[in-house]
Amino acid sequence: MLAAPDTYPIQTAIRELGLDTTSPDFGPQEWIRRLGTLPLMRQPGELWQYHVGSDVLGVLVGRVTGQSLEEFLRERLFAPLGMKDTGFHVPADQIHRLPTSYAHHPETGELVVWDEAAGGKYGRPPVFQAGGDGLVSTVDDYHAFYRMLLGKGTLGGERVLSRASVELMTMDHLTPGQKAEKDAFGDHFGRHGGFGFGMAVRTHRRDLASPGQFGWDGGLGTTAYADPSEGLTGILLTQSAMDSPHTPRLHRDFWTTTYQAIG
Repeated sequence: MLAAPDTYPIQTAIRELGLDTTSPDFGPQEWIRRLGTLPLMRQPGELWQYHVGSDVLGVLVGRVTGQSLEEFLRERLFAPLGMKDTGFHVPADQIHRLPTSYAHHPETGELVVWDEAAGGKYGRPPVFQAGGDGLVSTVDDYHAFYRMLLGKGTLGGERVLSRASVELMTMDHLTPGQKAEKDAFGDHFGRHGGFGFGMAVRTHRRDLASPGQFGWDGGLGTTAYADPSEGLTGILLTQSAMDSPHTPRLHRDFWTTTYQAIG
């Protein structure tokens, strides 16, 4: 998650070390070694920063378990939940199901190809399985994941997380000072109010969504949230980057329509 403003000197150092790409050509041990040569931007817990924490966690999971991150996720999460189409790449015999991804040209605003499906980023196993980026999934698999969270860690009688773990993950953990840092990123990060463990947590009723709603908006224009108060899960998948005002407007229309449909 490399989203700190480019004005931060640390971002220049990160780019120079090749750490700012989601598909580096070196593995997790070299990635963490290079990252370890850099100083911390802040003291831990001082302020909120959308950055490389999940990538670091993925490397630590591998070291503790002796497995690759994908092996760990498949054993503990994907297989028990029936998430058969989720992984760090799409197999060759399934690549026809993956659409081309697009971004907006910074000068003209026109859509341009960001990543081809066949032969692209997700068409081959990555050297570095990044905890903060890289999983490819489907609506059905993502829905199973959110239903598990709404079920306090269970799905179809299969428990993959404890109730206490899910409650801890989906509650707001930010202090007022950390919220100010988060809101400085703009409306994309500021609408929810709070942040849990890797996901936004709604702390106020700014629109139709209930407080306690949790989830996230993805860089390629996806939006997925669960609302415990309504027993609701909503998922919208697109392949157009979140780099223009159109995508946030699409998200707002999607969620407004979703909540208006509730009786």
